[in-house]
Amino acid sequence: MDMSCVDEAQLAAICAGNKVPEGAEPIALAYAGHQFGNFVPTLGDGRALLMGEMIDVHGRRRDLQWKGSGRTPFSRGGDGRSALGPVLREYLVSEAMYALGLPTSRALSATLTGEQVLREEPLPGGVLIRVAASHVRIGTFEYFAVRSDLESLRQLTAYVIHRHDPELAEEACPALKLLTMVGKRQAALVAGWMSIGFIHGVMNTDNMSISGETIDFGPCAFMDEYDPATVYSYIDRRGRYAYGNQPAVLQWNLARLAEALLPLIHDQPEEAVAMASEVLGQVPGWYREAWQGRLRGKLGLVGAEPDDHELAEALLGLMHAEQADFTNTFRALSGVAAGVAVLPPAFDSWRRDWQVRLARDQREGLPDRLRAANPAFIPRNHQVDKALEAAVREGNLAPFRRLHEVLQRPFEDQPEAAHYADPPRAEERIDHTFCGT
Repeated sequence: MDMSCVDEAQLAAICAGNKVPEGAEPIALAYAGHQFGNFVPTLGDGRALLMGEMIDVHGRRRDLQWKGSGRTPFSRGGDGRSALGPVLREYLVSEAMYALGLPTSRALSATLTGEQVLREEPLPGGVLIRVAASHVRIGTFEYFAVRSDLESLRQLTAYVIHRHDPELAEEACPALKLLTMVGKRQAALVAGWMSIGFIHGVMNTDNMSISGETIDFGPCAFMDEYDPATVYSYIDRRGRYAYGNQPAVLQWNLARLAEALLPLIHDQPEEAVAMASEVLGQVPGWYREAWQGRLRGKLGLVGAEPDDHELAEALLGLMHAEQADFTNTFRALSGVAAGVAVLPPAFDSWRRDWQVRLARDQREGLPDRLRAANPAFIPRNHQVDKALEAAVREGNLAPFRRLHEVLQRPFEDQPEAAHYADPPRAEERIDHTFCGT
């Protein structure tokens, strides 16, 4: 599909989902999923269409998907459309996630359709084109497993291995090795989320990508003050997907993938369970290693010592007790290291312990390492809300564009944009976020 000869009008029609590019054969993907722990055997893309695949400039295969382009066989009575707000939200947060250095789907375009969509009220409609390494989810495997469709499950597994992990094809048990690779990718991803205070909000199995990318930015949010119990999603009334629960949900979701793969792991059920359980038993270790590596980086440490995790956890405990801002506290460490900032008095004892530990580590380049590991800017909920309100209610995209510009350089100080790093005032707090459906 050569887009170089497509004129502006055709491109707008493609981005809005009104024109299918030459050579594309759009499909809606089927999958199942555990939603808040409850299994739903048929879900699928209710407001998304897979446009097709392209090879990028690095030779990597990428999916292109419309979101909000209309009804599909899985719309379940819905209109398949999207309001502009959720489209811009995913655009903003997914691109911020990329700039923060975490694996993520990306936003190619956001298009105002000119139509109204009816939710609680009429809202301007929008369509997003999303790019991802693939859109295969844990729930995709569950879809065939619950139907005992062993042949389709085998084909899906072979396809995913060929696409994401071709080296596994020659393994004695490719399905078991795939479980291992997915586990390692998702453990590293969740550790990355935790390191920036990100709360996905709906870690259902149908929202967890086999490729290990962040995907489906619905009621996601970033913490302000540090509290492991933080929940923003309006539909997560019991806190299943709270910030501090994300590592445990990672393990639970991978267990559901393991269950789906059991028939391919071994033809004897007891043997298959034993083999899968051995892999699942390693997940906490994979996560712990990734999380501790992230924390050492956030403290500016190059080497590793046995007590480093306790030092980091002590800081998190202080932040919780003092209701300290997660992002700004870690960012302040670079200023402390450079001698141009201080931490609040309550952190004095911890700061001395940290400096003793730093004395045994590589001091050269410490402030720069700390700045590179701790962003100054994240998509703060109140700033995102203001930008979306201006776009949706007033048709004013200037605040959105400015916020997007700032978030493309999250590790730079940007003095002219310093207010984007400020925590919300009491009247600016956003306590609930909503799914874009």
